[in-house]
Amino acid sequence: MTTTSPFTHHFDIRSDTTYLNHGSFGITPTCVKQVRDEWTRRLEEQPMDFLCRVQTDAIHDAKQRLAEFLNTAASNLAFVDNATWAMNVIAGCFPLSTGDNVVITDHEYGAVTRVWQRTCETKATQLRTATLPTYIHDVDEILDSIFSACDDNTRLIIVSHITSATAITLPIKEICERAKREGILVCVDGPHALAQLDVDLAQLGCDFYTASCHKWLCAPLGSGFVYIAPEHHQWVQTPVLSWGLIPPTLPQTWDDEFVWVGTRNIASYLSIPAAIEFMTEIGFDTFRDYTFNLSHTARKTLLQEFSGACLVADDRQWYGTMAHVQLPDGDCESLQRTLWEKHHLEVPIIEWQEKRYVRVSSHLYNTSADLEQLVTALKVEL
Repeated sequence: MTTTSPFTHHFDIRSDTTYLNHGSFGITPTCVKQVRDEWTRRLEEQPMDFLCRVQTDAIHDAKQRLAEFLNTAASNLAFVDNATWAMNVIAGCFPLSTGDNVVITDHEYGAVTRVWQRTCETKATQLRTATLPTYIHDVDEILDSIFSACDDNTRLIIVSHITSATAITLPIKEICERAKREGILVCVDGPHALAQLDVDLAQLGCDFYTASCHKWLCAPLGSGFVYIAPEHHQWVQTPVLSWGLIPPTLPQTWDDEFVWVGTRNIASYLSIPAAIEFMTEIGFDTFRDYTFNLSHTARKTLLQEFSGACLVADDRQWYGTMAHVQLPDGDCESLQRTLWEKHHLEVPIIEWQEKRYVRVSSHLYNTSADLEQLVTALKVEL
């Protein structure tokens, strides 16, 4: 049992907490928080200079670094607060007509489902749900499940790169390739994929990508982005219309409108390059190997102790930093509350298709001792 991590010193974690929930809200490394705080200091000590002379170039530079990381052009990106905000950007202006339909999967994040339910109701279109296989181990079965829900009136497929509630890595490139052949656009919800996977937007071939950098990439809260493929730039609009750029300069492109959407602190956006640098110095392969080994151990141990089940094959193709394992039936909310109040464990207990699961997230600060603490607590409470 490992009680210390060689990376823990990079993070400030409250002393009373064992944190196994990076997948919901990530903990930002100290060095990245220092960059964020320095940008905030510059804003607050001379806001006129910062907002009117520094902000536009600073956003451009940060966006350029993020674009390099994602292998796309900076002109295809705009900073927003988070993936939910980004999804609302797309839903708010996506061209739909009466009789069209949009397809999501039954593993989609609840907030995303709500966004598209409202959008489809407003535009008199249909939201369809594709039911993925009960046990996921085959790419073709996933594709068949999604595209069997599509027809000639399907305009858009919304799919998670890595699902939130079930922690499954989906075959996005293959989904995009088939969708392109069938003339359907694809929007990928990707906050869990950054850092867990190589997100190469040029290779994926999706039309839209939304993400929050505050999860596995470890940027501060409030550091999201929306990606729009070039062929769709002409119809994209910000849901918050302001100056766009500092007058007398006028917005010329879709992403210009996202630079100034009202007075705000953009320090989190400007800290994204520092988060990329931190993870690059650690090494993405080092991060992925370390966290997958913890997840694999958590999965194996939980299966042995509680005779549960998993939704995916035990293969790195299907999961990474999060282990998702079935527990004995019972109340999810009360168990999660008890694990925190009695054992100081922060871990999600999730109801999925009327069964109870634990989703264990592992990042660089976690160790096998954290997992052992969770198993011990579950033995007491189950």
